[in-house]
Amino acid sequence: MMRTRPLKVALLGCGVVGSEVARIMTTHADDLAARIGAPVELAGVAVRRPDKVREGIDPALITTDATALVKRGDIDVVVEVIGGIEPARTLITTAFEHGASVVSANKALLAQDGAALHAAAERSGRDLYYEAAVGGAIPLIRPLRESLAGDKVNRVLGIVNGTTNFILDKMDSTGAGYQEALDEATALGYAEADPTADVEGFDAAAKAAILAGIAFHTRVRLDDVHREGMTEVTASDFASAKQMGCTIKLLAICERAADGASVTARVHPAMIPLSHPLASVRGAYNAVFVESEAAGRLMFYGPGAGGSPTASAVLGDLVAVCRNRLNGATGPGESAYAALPVSPMGDVVTRYHISLDVADKPGVLAQVATVFAEHGVSIDTVRQQGKDQSSSRSGEAGNEGEASLVVVTHRATDAALGGTVEALRKLDTVRGVASIMRVEGE
Repeated sequence: MMRTRPLKVALLGCGVVGSEVARIMTTHADDLAARIGAPVELAGVAVRRPDKVREGIDPALITTDATALVKRGDIDVVVEVIGGIEPARTLITTAFEHGASVVSANKALLAQDGAALHAAAERSGRDLYYEAAVGGAIPLIRPLRESLAGDKVNRVLGIVNGTTNFILDKMDSTGAGYQEALDEATALGYAEADPTADVEGFDAAAKAAILAGIAFHTRVRLDDVHREGMTEVTASDFASAKQMGCTIKLLAICERAADGASVTARVHPAMIPLSHPLASVRGAYNAVFVESEAAGRLMFYGPGAGGSPTASAVLGDLVAVCRNRLNGATGPGESAYAALPVSPMGDVVTRYHISLDVADKPGVLAQVATVFAEHGVSIDTVRQQGKDQSSSRSGEAGNEGEASLVVVTHRATDAALGGTVEALRKLDTVRGVASIMRVEGE
């Protein structure tokens, strides 16, 4: 039996995602009603520019007073797609206080204040759903907190930012430099005018915090995530990666320590073998690789951004929340019972690819190997080649040539590698540390 009184939805924000949410709610109204068991009605849309023409949306629904909208006693669900910290945080908590459940796509807010928002939802007996905050249309949040609720997740490894993946893919496939690839991404609309949040890893770090918190039943804040951008990745790095049978991706990596006593979360560029499923993720697509004890290895793949994909995730949450509302129930809330400590980056164990510019003379390799040994970092392979020194007249008295020395290590802690690199920089025979890249996914 379908309930005749509609469930009322307040929409905060009507940009690319919000307008698509409104469109789908209108065009698919009958299907949504059948799936939920009651009609859903757009009861109000809060915007900053009320004079802008919004096709398909009744102008009578438009308001600039978002606070008054979420305080209305007849609102069942608030959909927040305005982004940022404030006023989104205050509007969401106000919605809970006035009896509404919330669907959000706000990764930055959830990474920073997810615990407080979950607590506010629990106090009010309402839902907080946010599938759209990570991976666009890719189902990630629900599988982690529901489908894998009976399993133990040990690692989440993923490409969670389409802009950076597009740039790195272009650098890999065409040999373009970073700036050239970024310019193309901007021209095609994949990169913002200010791409800092993407290329410096802030966007991916927020998503990593959310994924780690759910996967490990532990509160992980944005400040807990180690973050490195990909602006220093060069064509030479890709050339070295190809020689190793690898490519380079900006990865979000969340993992449980081997002893299970702590977790880490990090975002940085890394080499991964071409045989790894993530290596084949091209263009602006996202993919997340999950490793758990019982289910084994799972991969989730698809468009990670854009109006329609993100709106799809929002509408999926809306259906779930409305069903809960009809049944007088709530879905899964925060699960932080494990309360595992988040270890610093120095405790992370992985392999490394280090490229050094060194003097081209006997004994240099022995000196470099000694430094690695002194810091407890075992060398796997070494590759050395001379550089073109035409301008320095190499071979003349008093002029040493220069060589490129590439070292790939066995697994070591990040702290040990950092100490090694610091010591290498002090060697007279080391002219510079050209590149340091972690090697993951093996």
